[in-house]
Amino acid sequence: MSTALSPDLPAQTRAAPLRAAQVIGSGSEAIEVAQRLAADFAREAAARDRERRLPWAELERFSDSGLWAITVPKAYGGAGVSYRTLSEVIATVSAADSSLGQLPQNHFGVLSNLALTGSEAQKRAYYAKVLQGYRFGNAFSEARSQYVTTFQTQIRFEGDTAVLNGEKAYCTGALFAHIVPVAGVDEHDRPHIAFVPRDASGLSVIDSWDGFGQRITASGQVRIEGVRVPTSAVIPAWKAYEQPTADGPISQIIQAAVDTGIARGAFAETLRVARLARPWVDSGLEHAWQDPLAQALIGELAWRLHAAEAVLQRAGEAVDDAVAEPSEARVAQASVIVGQAKVLSTEIALQASSRLLELGGTRSVSASQGLDRFWRNARTHTLHDPVRWKYHLVGNRLLNGIAPPRHAWN
Repeated sequence: MSTALSPDLPAQTRAAPLRAAQVIGSGSEAIEVAQRLAADFAREAAARDRERRLPWAELERFSDSGLWAITVPKAYGGAGVSYRTLSEVIATVSAADSSLGQLPQNHFGVLSNLALTGSEAQKRAYYAKVLQGYRFGNAFSEARSQYVTTFQTQIRFEGDTAVLNGEKAYCTGALFAHIVPVAGVDEHDRPHIAFVPRDASGLSVIDSWDGFGQRITASGQVRIEGVRVPTSAVIPAWKAYEQPTADGPISQIIQAAVDTGIARGAFAETLRVARLARPWVDSGLEHAWQDPLAQALIGELAWRLHAAEAVLQRAGEAVDDAVAEPSEARVAQASVIVGQAKVLSTEIALQASSRLLELGGTRSVSASQGLDRFWRNARTHTLHDPVRWKYHLVGNRLLNGIAPPRHAWN
């Protein structure tokens, strides 16, 4: 195991949590906990972004709170909250600090795939770990593959051992994880996910992320060189897409929730700075908050944000329906409504973060305020997958009855 970071970090890079996490018992409790944490996370969000200060302490509080285990089914000791609730939790945290909001995205995605493709023994083992406070990262995407859905990383089975080799990119959460799920293809080109301990021999997590937004997600590289895990630590991820499942909509709704949260945070800051700005000389007004043009722009932001929030809630309900009854029709419906949420959240995140600077005026671009982080974070995170294809997905379903392709980006 290696980590390309300052010398003190390997002590924090553990394959097990420092302490047992709290266990949350309901959706309402999850939202209350998220609101308390978000208020705390917001205080130094600008400084963390400006200094590219990795959020080790904040992340410990985040996972210690029990929020990373809220989708563990009730049958296994978890709260089994709805995806409508999960999306609200992610949006709440993202409004305070969207890097922290993004970090558990793949963790929850892996839990979804585990529910669909894991054996009973694997579910018991890994759900128990998550309830204890284990964080999953991700080593999925590859920079050199033709499509985001294809992998060059290999997994080969030797008796009761799986051996992995490859290189991954955009590995959000891997640096902070206790377990790094690695996606690799077998000799039949079928993807599997291996649960690799963070300190495994041959696993190197490299903090090479230099994006201008989402700065503290540490979305760098992972190298996998002869990593060996027992076959009991491997799930056949490919089976999640052999038949209709909500796996793709689950992944996507979390992305939409992050962007909705960015928009919320930007809108709240817009209201603050618009009240402090100077009125334009030609207006003849004493205060900028009296400006009818500013009022109109803020009114537009408000309804667009509320529309995005409403569709996000509806998308959560559609995902919950698809989880309960994963028929072709319900899964397609979930993909379509989540796609609409993705469109609206992308647009309002970009618009709100831009209007924030416009209505705040020249003084709002001061680096000490860090208000540009909302736009940088929105522009960076909304590039996760091209929203222009969501317009196509929605229109093709409604016009032609074509179900969206099944993969983690739909």
